[in-house]
Amino acid sequence: MTPMMEQYFEIKKQYKDYLLFYRLGDFYEMFFDDAKTASRELDLTLTGRDCGEAERAPMCGVPFHSSEGYIGKLIEKGYKVAICEQTEEASQAKGPLVRREVVRVVTPGTLLETNLLTDTQNNYLCSVYLGEFECGLSFADVSTAQVYATAFSGEDMLFHLKNEIGTYAPSEILFNVSLSKIPEVENFLRERSNALISDNQPFRFELDDAYKRIEQQFGEDTRERLEKEKAMAASLGALLGYIRETQKGDVSYIKELNIYGDGQYLQMDLNTRRNLELTETMRTKDKKGSLLWVLDKTETAAGARMLRKWIENPLLSVRKIVRRQGAVGEFYNNFMLREEAGVLLSDVLDLERLISKIVYGSANAKDLRAVANTLRIIPELKNLLSRCESEELRRLVAELDELSDVRERIDLSIVDDPPFSVRDGGMIREGFSEDVDYLRSVMTDGKSWIAKIESEERESTGIPKLRISYNKVFGYYIEVTKSYMDMVPDRYIRKQTLANCERYITQELKDTESTILGAADKICSLEYDLFQGIRAFVAENSERIQKTAANLATVDVYRALGAVAAQNKYICPDVDESDVVLIKDGRHPVVEQFTKDTYFVPNDVDLNCKDKRLMLITGPNMAGKSTYMRQVALIVVMAQIGSFVPAADASIGIVDKVFTRVGASDDLASGQSTFMLEMNEVAYILKNATKRSLIVYDEIGRGTSTFDGMSIARAIAEYTNSRKIGAKTLFATHYHELTSLEDEFEGIVNYNIAAKKRGDSITFLRKIIKGSTDDSYGIEVAKLAGLPNEVIKRAKEVLATIEKTSANLRTGELAERSVEIEEELTISFEESLREQAIEELKAIDLNTLSPYEAMQLLFEIQRKLK
Repeated sequence: MTPMMEQYFEIKKQYKDYLLFYRLGDFYEMFFDDAKTASRELDLTLTGRDCGEAERAPMCGVPFHSSEGYIGKLIEKGYKVAICEQTEEASQAKGPLVRREVVRVVTPGTLLETNLLTDTQNNYLCSVYLGEFECGLSFADVSTAQVYATAFSGEDMLFHLKNEIGTYAPSEILFNVSLSKIPEVENFLRERSNALISDNQPFRFELDDAYKRIEQQFGEDTRERLEKEKAMAASLGALLGYIRETQKGDVSYIKELNIYGDGQYLQMDLNTRRNLELTETMRTKDKKGSLLWVLDKTETAAGARMLRKWIENPLLSVRKIVRRQGAVGEFYNNFMLREEAGVLLSDVLDLERLISKIVYGSANAKDLRAVANTLRIIPELKNLLSRCESEELRRLVAELDELSDVRERIDLSIVDDPPFSVRDGGMIREGFSEDVDYLRSVMTDGKSWIAKIESEERESTGIPKLRISYNKVFGYYIEVTKSYMDMVPDRYIRKQTLANCERYITQELKDTESTILGAADKICSLEYDLFQGIRAFVAENSERIQKTAANLATVDVYRALGAVAAQNKYICPDVDESDVVLIKDGRHPVVEQFTKDTYFVPNDVDLNCKDKRLMLITGPNMAGKSTYMRQVALIVVMAQIGSFVPAADASIGIVDKVFTRVGASDDLASGQSTFMLEMNEVAYILKNATKRSLIVYDEIGRGTSTFDGMSIARAIAEYTNSRKIGAKTLFATHYHELTSLEDEFEGIVNYNIAAKKRGDSITFLRKIIKGSTDDSYGIEVAKLAGLPNEVIKRAKEVLATIEKTSANLRTGELAERSVEIEEELTISFEESLREQAIEELKAIDLNTLSPYEAMQLLFEIQRKLK
């Protein structure tokens, strides 16, 4: 085997599960199975290379300067890539090969390349430690240095795990256990996630190692804080270890850990988030049509990511919500402020991700220039915001670090339009380094130096046709024709003899040649060293830049929420600790965006935990019950993120959890029917809801027989309304029989969606009014949907028959009940006799019975049973 292939195999042995990008000159090459895989997935030509064996090694490659795109395609397809670089110059090599090492591992959860990431969405790596009784969970966005950790236990542990994974949507997940042991989670990930899974890796989650990594990364205080949270610590330790393993360098840039749990944010399970379409639509998974789509008028990528995070994690603190409202109100009330701030923020680049690249050493000079250009905006933005009166904006102005020292260092050192590569020179500004300036002058003035030497040699030797030329073999040389050979001075050194001339060099020419030809290499090396120093200086200020990036993103979110509120005529809700949800003329924030050409019918809601706990809503299909209920939940969510809301007036008492039980389809993968899914979701709600929760039930009990469904729906309504829960509840149903609950239980109030029927036609008025309805208008809705007239006519005939039969049944209910009672008594008597016979059998001592006595006893028992 050749020395190069020996080196390749030595490195590949350490990265068996990765596609190894092995640097050779200007290309990353892949060999053997890696080459076959890459050629197939990237549509590359498969060639071969002599490796010293009988057969040539399959080989393919990609240019190093355009490798990011190829790596991105492989990552999207679920592969992991190890990048092997030349780590010493050829002149420094001690053997036949230069040293090569893997300098970085690229996986879906550890991407830093901005062109491979979604600007408006975080890219999370997830680590899951699953114990027998507890689960530790942590997430990190390596590109922004954000880390979150939590832990939970109890019988709903796996449900919580799925909720958190669904919320963060990680692109890569590490598990300490095999997924085959947790089929519920395995099915969920197969159906709902595209994450790269690495399971059954207990070695990553060793607790002693975890605590060492936590202390090294976040300090002794954090370690002590997690002494009792062993599951969380194991998860976090594995996460940190994996990041260090993939980045192959210092990750001290990750300085802040966000530990969260119950009581910090409004809780919503995965089904609720999907049903409310907070960040994407249920059907198409698009942003358009979601709450995020309505509210996201941000100008920066970091602002868009922060807004998404706010929507996914509404607050529970009234004080924090009110502070946010004050900042939003400032932009809402001042058109010029939000317009001018928008113009300035539109030039802000993604500092969060830029500083990550700088710290990890993958940033080029263009990235440094982008940082400086963004920092240049801060003084003007601070000046603009200094006139604001809200407490929150004043805090942000005070904390906005202008980072003038960082900006000035970059401005003094990096040219305005640097090249992409950091190895080819041309990025250091004139005047920053005397050595660079000198070498540049050498490269620029080299020709004039040679011309000057040529002129001086002609004059000193008297040879009129003496000339200096250059080729790659000999470099610079003096050429003299044969006719002037006797005039050549002794100081000339013969280099080459040709048919009609001789070529010479002099010490002066040799020194000048060395200076000129060495200048290009020297300047590239010198500029790279200077660049590394500048990049290191910026990296040293990473914490300051991080805080500035977060503050800029926060300003952007406030400005966006203020702009949306002004544009859509939202109002600032009163948020307090009461148990009231009182909304006047509320509107659905998303639906009204699609009804710009028509009038959106606003509706009120009046809920509390006393006499108006449960709104029982009846009315026809398509009338707007589901829209209305989601509208209420969305207004609550908007209020608790600090946004203004679509209403004429609103008072929102803090809600701790929002639950929705809205329509479902069969889960074929897990073998669960619609009805089973519905009951699972309701069971979760009933076990986890509190008095301060908001519950939305949409058509409970539809997946089974009418009487079963109605019985279940009634029992759920009663239980939810009872003091065991007593949560604010919106309960839509087609079971009109349930409207009697208003007279039977305090706290249940009947409402219906108004509709006007004329003959066979129906008009939906979209208005919620007090009272109940006794008609679901199902046949009329079917007609609106376009069912054939023959089907509609037959449906009316069947309905008339059923209604008549139902009336007859009600007349004979008493007689039917008496028969049922008689049957129940008979069954009870028979069961008593059976139990008596069994007891007699148990009491028999077979050792004392004669055959005749045994026959007599059996006969008597049989007679009783008959």
